[in-house]
Amino acid sequence: MKQEKVFNPKSGYLWLFLFLAGIGISIWGLINYYEVVALIILLILLGLFSLVCLVGLFVINPNESMVLVLFGSYKGTAKDYGFFWANPFFTRKKISLRARNLDSDPIKVNDKLGNPIMIGVVLVWKVENTFKAAFDVDNYEHFVEIQSEAAIRKLAGIYPYDDIEDENAKITLRDGGEEVNEELEKELEERLSIAGVKVIESRISYLAYAQEIAGAMLQRQQATAVVAARIKIVEGAVGMVEMALDMLSKKQIVELDEEKKAAMVSNLLVVLCSEKGTSPVVNTGTLHH
Repeated sequence: MKQEKVFNPKSGYLWLFLFLAGIGISIWGLINYYEVVALIILLILLGLFSLVCLVGLFVINPNESMVLVLFGSYKGTAKDYGFFWANPFFTRKKISLRARNLDSDPIKVNDKLGNPIMIGVVLVWKVENTFKAAFDVDNYEHFVEIQSEAAIRKLAGIYPYDDIEDENAKITLRDGGEEVNEELEKELEERLSIAGVKVIESRISYLAYAQEIAGAMLQRQQATAVVAARIKIVEGAVGMVEMALDMLSKKQIVELDEEKKAAMVSNLLVVLCSEKGTSPVVNTGTLHH
């Protein structure tokens, strides 16, 4: 299994002093002993060696790492921050270990029922395995963006937008909440583990019907809400009429035959179910007129 190795580089301050001293000695010797050929050669070699070794100095900031490779061979990753020196022939690649945000732009996808919707996510992530981030993918940052979009498309195909068309849906994108976010996080972890990336948090940040069906779906939602409200009104009105007839019968306030009961029920339902206030009509005669 491909794993990162911890590399502990040497402190750079002592080596910086030694290399600068070597360069200084070379310059001083060339000025004062330029007549001695063998010594001149040694001093030149010392100066060149010191200059080459200066290339091995590098700085690592907090929450950063340095991947070190020698002629194609991975030697390890330095994660301690500070001023260091390592073999000047090492190829160095700096990788940030900080947590990062990915706020994806809403993309158009199809939900489980095939309805076009717009969906976007917020992803908090960081590099956990520097070996995989450096060598298993070409560009781990671009990889995170592409795989996040793929995970969004797969998530949208699992759940419907809402339960208007699918009444048996237990979880929907709109009402799923933490369950949908957990499924998204699981999908992202499986995809991004290839690049050594750890998913800290992920959640849906934007969700709406696509523009071409948004108006129709809004009208449908409004119609559904109106129908549901009217059902409640009718249920309440029937209960009130039943209660009124029952109380009139028990208290024997008035005797009503079937025809009069039907008329009373009709009038009460009109009054209780009407969207506007009804205008009362006062009967100054008898109940038969």
